[in-house]
Amino acid sequence: MNLWLLDASILLACEDPDDEHHHDCRRLLAGDDPLATLDLAFYEVTNVAVRSWRDHPAARRLRSRVTAVADDAGLVRVDAQLLEGAAAIAEEHGISVYDAAYVAAARAVSGRLVSCDVRDLVSRGLAVLPRLAVRQPAEEKAPPRDVR
Repeated sequence: MNLWLLDASILLACEDPDDEHHHDCRRLLAGDDPLATLDLAFYEVTNVAVRSWRDHPAARRLRSRVTAVADDAGLVRVDAQLLEGAAAIAEEHGISVYDAAYVAAARAVSGRLVSCDVRDLVSRGLAVLPRLAVRQPAEEKAPPRDVR
């Protein structure tokens, strides 16, 4: 089994049927592999839903989705060590510390980062797209998680 660390773009794409990665993100969340995310995801998904989408019910659904992922394989907490690693990754790859924090979190839990961010993460080999994560073979079957 693979441990997948999800960035906020994955969680947001699950909520947005117009997103090109929507279907694959929903499949990933309903799959067998363990999922984790960074505590920053709570802030990021809520910010997009409230400020960009102006959709408070979506913000509640997204926070519930982050909680479900955290209950699955965990919620990586930002601390001084993770931020130090994120700053080094950001400097090395020319990306934001926010994006680099997800990379550092994935490394900290020995997982793979899944993101829809092609420009800053996928193109640099720091993350994989959700369609690649859902194509990975599962070693054991478990009931699908609710992705409503």
